[in-house]
Amino acid sequence: MYNSSSITEFLLLAFAERRELQLLHFWLFLGIYLAALLGNGLIITAIACDHHLHTPMYFFLLNLSLLDLGSISTTVPKAMTNALWDTRDISYAGCAAQLFMFLFLISSEYFLLTIMSYDRYVAICKPLHYGTLLGSRACVHMAAAAWGTGLLISLLHTANTFSLPLCQGNSINQFFCEIPQILKLSCSDSYLREVGLLMVIASFILACFVFIVLSYMQIFRVVLRIPSEQGQHKAFSTCLPHLVVVSLFISTAMFAYLKPHSISSPSLDLVVSFLYSVVPPAVNPLIYSMRNQEIKNALRKVYEYTLF
Repeated sequence: MYNSSSITEFLLLAFAERRELQLLHFWLFLGIYLAALLGNGLIITAIACDHHLHTPMYFFLLNLSLLDLGSISTTVPKAMTNALWDTRDISYAGCAAQLFMFLFLISSEYFLLTIMSYDRYVAICKPLHYGTLLGSRACVHMAAAAWGTGLLISLLHTANTFSLPLCQGNSINQFFCEIPQILKLSCSDSYLREVGLLMVIASFILACFVFIVLSYMQIFRVVLRIPSEQGQHKAFSTCLPHLVVVSLFISTAMFAYLKPHSISSPSLDLVVSFLYSVVPPAVNPLIYSMRNQEIKNALRKVYEYTLF
């Protein structure tokens, strides 16, 4: 029988038992991590160095890249270390810190994506008021609100989760510290307080989701009224990357936390958590830069300046 005062470390789920597969997972994680660092780093550099990109849309994109860099750096390096050295342990304080940082960053990212949908709504539906509604001060305040709300949510969840008595061992069936897996270690009925908090936070998340859906309904209604096909294409091209990122983020996270218990299994949980915690930070830069000529031009200027 365990209790939370006697636990000094947790045991994370190993991806494989065979040493060859562990090393394969290490190289896979390393490749994804380096791709995320490179992609997000290039976007941050391009936006910071090119004054033509100092607009609300790219200001929020810079914040998104910072959050993506932070979130993938919270989970992947520890997973790589465990795979490389054939270990599973993470200290109690390390687990709490990892949970806090991950919740802080992904919560902030979700609220930032909501703000970015508002940015696209104003740009397309209220273009004459764009400079007034999304001035530099307003953008800074909205970004700070997203980061601050994520911080508050993370503080509440982390403090509440690690105040629960744990009496079901110290093995976490996940490659990083995650609330649902830690709740499985709590004593019977003691997790209901955290479930209640999750329900409250879920209502805010649902409100943001409804706001995003309504924003895009208005956007599509206005875009379809644009007489020229070229104008429609330009409007859709500015919205499509954000819509793809939002869809990827929400669909993977919702499936991870709302999937039926009957289909839950350690291997499925592992795959789903990988999809929502590792894949989006790695592919978001590709989604945003693939058809964005302004970012490509900015990166070309940075490259030429560095080279010459």
